[in-house]
Amino acid sequence: MRPSTLRVLIRAAELTRQNRLTEAMLIAEPVILTADEYESEEIRRWLLDHADDFVSENHAHPEDHGDHEDPKEMP
Repeated sequence: MRPSTLRVLIRAAELTRQNRLTEAMLIAEPVILTADEYESEEIRRWLLDHADDFVSENHAHPEDHGDHEDPKEMP
């Protein structure tokens, strides 16, 4: 997954937790719709792995997890 895609997903999670779903969709939808089949699969997997990032009010910033790929290590 491209680092820019990951940043958008993380920001969409932040906005969703702040009850700003419309804004979250506005930034995430174009990225999701333009992804190729490989990146789409990575996005799907990331969304499944990080579903709590979108709903948990007391959730630490998703970048604070140790369980996602480091954007610097991605191609």
